Parts: sequence; structure tokens; C-alpha cells
Amino acid sequence: GSGRCLFRYFLLALVSRIDRIRGIHYTNKKGKAGVATMKKVISDIGDKLKENEYKLTTRREMILKVLLENSDKHLSAEEVYNLVKQKAPDTGLATVYRTLELFHDFNIIHAMDFGDGRKRYEFGWKEGQKSHHHHHLICTECGNITEVNEDLLEELENRVNKLYDFTIKDHQLKIFGICGKCKNS
Repeated sequence: GSGRCLFRYFLLALVSRIDRIRGIHYTNKKGKAGVATMKKVISDIGDKLKENEYKLTTRREMILKVLLENSDKHLSAEEVYNLVKQKAPDTGLATVYRTLELFHDFNIIHAMDFGDGRKRYEFGWKEGQKSHHHHHLICTECGNITEVNEDLLEELENRVNKLYDFTIKDHQLKIFGICGKCKNS
């Protein structure tokens, strides 16, 4: 009835508001994907893969769930593999690598190098929207990565566009330094 529609509208508005405030897509307050939103994300991504003649296999879905459950982290392929192995011991590392590349090709995840010699992955899917730019502060002492959920380069992008007639499609900003915890210890 109308009560269910109103509740659904309220829930969608709340999720949308959290997305806008935090700049983290499809996550709850702790940075983890909620059950209802996780199902929606998985369904959306399954549809995206089908449109491109790929299937969301059981293994791919398991890898996707690991990424969603750890959306507040920047996992390496090996870390994803170790987490998936806990749920499905027969999953191979090659399957994880292939799936991460597939997800990267479809902009479901973003790949980054934080200077530790390993590619790290970050969940970045939001159906029908350009992904939110955020930047990373990387501690050179402990390796901690802090996200800065502001687009600090918008003015620079506009200047580059005007001065050089250059259309920027994407950017990444990584700032290396020493975090407060390391500085104070």
C-alpha cells in the first residue's frame, strides 16, 4: 500500500542523502555496504555485465561482495583473494585477478598505486553517475591511507581547460606525508 511506498521513498532519500554527504557510494555509516543496498548494487552490476555479454558468476559475485564489505579500504588483489578464500577455498588467484580487471574495465572499481608496489582497488560504482573525485593522504611511515572527500582540483581543471583547451576526463591526487599518529609517537 501507500505506507510501503512512503517507507521506500524515505529509505531511498536517506541513502541518497548519505551518499551526497559522505561521498561514499552505496555504503552505511561505517563505510560498509548495507544489505538492501548491497543487493541493489549487485543487481545493477549484474545488469551492466549482461549488457556487455558477461555473466555475474558466483565467483564474480563473491569478489564483488568482498569489495562491497570492505568499501572503506583499498585492497590489493592478494587481499581480495585471501578474503574470498575464507568463503570459497577453491577460488583461484587468477580468477580474482581476471575479475578485478573486468570490474576495472567497466568502472565498477578503480585501480590505484599508492607507492607500495601493489595495485590497490577501490569500489567506485554508481549507476548513471560520474564517480565522485576524492583524494588520498598516504602516510610514508605506517602506510595508512586517508580519503579526502572533496574535489580539490576543480578550479585547476577549469583553468587547464581554458588555458590549454584540454578536456580532463579524470584525475587522481595522492599526497604523501606523515600522519598525526606517527608524528606524535
